Order: sequence, then structure tokens, then C-alpha cells
Amino acid sequence: MKNLKAIIFDAYGTLFDVNSAAEKCKGKIGDKWENFANYWRTTQLEYTWLRSLMNKHKDFWKITEDSLDKSMKKFQIDQNMRSELLDLYKILSPYPETKNTLEKLKNKNYKIAILSNGTPSLLNELIEINNMKIFFDDIFSIEEVGIFKPSSKVYEIPIKKYKIDKREVAFLSSNTWDVCGGGNFGYNSIWVNRNKNIFDKLDYKPKHVIGDLEELLSIF
Repeated sequence: MKNLKAIIFDAYGTLFDVNSAAEKCKGKIGDKWENFANYWRTTQLEYTWLRSLMNKHKDFWKITEDSLDKSMKKFQIDQNMRSELLDLYKILSPYPETKNTLEKLKNKNYKIAILSNGTPSLLNELIEINNMKIFFDDIFSIEEVGIFKPSSKVYEIPIKKYKIDKREVAFLSSNTWDVCGGGNFGYNSIWVNRNKNIFDKLDYKPKHVIGDLEELLSIF
């Protein structure tokens, strides 16, 4: 990966732990909290893909609410917890190495940005509550194009802003479909494989596979 000008991160599951909202309520939810959290996340993603295919767009926050409603019914979670879980989703915890990694990358003069399914308000609140605004040049949301990842229209957003070539971008995601979406678009995609998963067969092989973001510092 030569002549890189920008390092772009997915947000949910890459910089921020999507299960941290449910984990903070595990005392109330009980042992099923992790299965519940995973089901909520899977349903949330499925809704983004289905709505993109149907051309029936809803923003990410409304999809997060809809997928939570289904998940709470599935796992018989007390409906009185709905507001608490949604409030916690707005302040998801970053992974432990996230801030240190971003700080060191920022000092290397790359453009550092987020490219996410999240709404601008949701992303900005998340960044500000975790004191991470100083690390990013831009926060890009799919709301600019009205369709979710992995549409090529999404990956085009930073290219238009920075006026750079696709090959001058390193893109990081923990989601294999997102890695492939960016990679097939033309990015140098890197897979953050925190859970030792198996990569999907979607016509793309990641440039690098790392176990956490700190390993990125040995690449750049």
C-alpha cells in the first residue's frame, strides 16, 4: 500500500463496541445478554441491507430502534428497558486501543475519517461523548447518498471530498461484507478480526488482517 493519503474507519464494531450497550445492562438482562446483543446487531444490519434493496430508506437510528423492538420480543426483555438500551447505544464504548491508535496515526499526516451507516447527529454525539473529535478530519455518513453500505455510492463519498484516487485510501472494518464492499470499490481494505472469524467469499481478499487496531501501527 503505497502513496496512501487517507485512512478511513468504519465506526460500529470497528472503533466502537456495539455490544457495550447490552453489556452495561447484563445485570438486568442476565446470561442471555450477549446472545441478545448479537441478535440485535444482526437484525440491525439485515434491515439496512433489505431497505437498500427495497429502496425504502430509513435512517440508521430508526433502524436501530426497529431492530431493538424485534430483539426484545425475541429474547423476552422487559419493555421498560427500551429507553435505557437506546440511550446506551448513543454512548457506545470505544475499544481499549482505539484512542491511542488514532492519536499516533494522526501524527503521521494522513487524512483520518469515519465512513459509517450512522446518522451525522448520532456519530457526532458518539465522537464527542468519548472525547475523540480531535482525531478526525471528517465524519462521513451514508445519509449523504441515502443508501447503506455496501453500496458503491457510499464508498465514493470520501473520494469526492478529498479528490484522491481509490487506491490512496486504506479502509478498516470489522465487518467482512464492509471490507469486501470497500475493497471491490477499489480501497485497500483491512479486516479488523477481533473474534477470529472466517472471512466471507465475496470476491475480495483483504490487504491485511489484524486482531485489533493497535496492530495497524506496524503497517503504517
